[in-house]
Amino acid sequence: MNGDRRHIALLKRLIATRSFSREEDSTAYIWHEWLKEQGAEKTERLHNNVFAFSSSFDRAKPILMLNSHHDTVRPAGSYTRDPFSPDVEGNRLYGLGSNDAGGSGVALAEAFLSLKDDKDLPVNLIFAITAAEEVMGELGMRAMLPYLESRGLTPDMVLVGEPTGMQPAIAERGLLVLDCETKGKSGHAARNEGINALYRAMEDINALREFSPEKTSEVLGPIKVSVTMMECGTQHNVVPDRCRFVADVRTTDAYSNEETVELLRGCVKWSTLTPRSTRVHASVIDTGHPLVASAIALGKTPFVSQTTSDMALMHGIPSLKMGPGDSARSHTADEYILLSEISEAIDTYISLIRSLRF
Repeated sequence: MNGDRRHIALLKRLIATRSFSREEDSTAYIWHEWLKEQGAEKTERLHNNVFAFSSSFDRAKPILMLNSHHDTVRPAGSYTRDPFSPDVEGNRLYGLGSNDAGGSGVALAEAFLSLKDDKDLPVNLIFAITAAEEVMGELGMRAMLPYLESRGLTPDMVLVGEPTGMQPAIAERGLLVLDCETKGKSGHAARNEGINALYRAMEDINALREFSPEKTSEVLGPIKVSVTMMECGTQHNVVPDRCRFVADVRTTDAYSNEETVELLRGCVKWSTLTPRSTRVHASVIDTGHPLVASAIALGKTPFVSQTTSDMALMHGIPSLKMGPGDSARSHTADEYILLSEISEAIDTYISLIRSLRF
């Protein structure tokens, strides 16, 4: 089966097989068997992550990991088509996960298969199709990278396949979700008794709105803080003694997530701020990095992505996000990708990798 047919046949199989986050066993099996069938002898599986290596590793060369994910979100209720039916209409291939990120996955796989035996490449290649990206789960990239590190195979750089219209995303913000609690003292509203926790919370929320740390990211700009949820009070005539609210914080490379939490704690007076997690870090790759330089040489235009990906978990590893499709189609009803987008991506990935210079 020729290359033009095999990757589309694979993508159709993947679309037809349910692979919700943390439930990707079946598509992991498909990926593992398919890679071996296509001659990728050094193929392994860790949990529901599947990865393959170049035929010969030269320790003198840096390691480039080609990464995308095979888990999907659950289909939106407004689908008008069967989300698991990989229907082709003209240039469009419909189906859940076609755009995010099946097209990127099969395009990177084709590029890997085309280059895996090339001893003249400037890099060693690892192809990794990972699980649990949509939820940044503990058995996806968070398990994959430590495993590679334990074998002395930590990537020196990563090309992440996500729908970007094949333009290179050089940065994306990190994320903190803060559970905030403000305490007061209950009392009768008619007698103006107690200490109103809501008023205290409002004071702290205003401080968060005006949060402006000393450093600002040159690429990502300022940290963005948005209070998005609030719960307070039990009935109209009781002064509330407790108020809870949630803050969505989009972090940058100017401060680590841990530093950002401490800065935010320092700007409030009454409230306790507890992060649900600090693992989703901002990611910025230098515009002079060979991955970016190679993309620019191909006529691509770097930009800052508004969405997060597994780049957020690759702390300290230069990562570039670029893939076929349109981010606006992700997580929407009647998701699709263009067959021409996948073909273009394969050629672009191969050209980008071959032209890397260190």
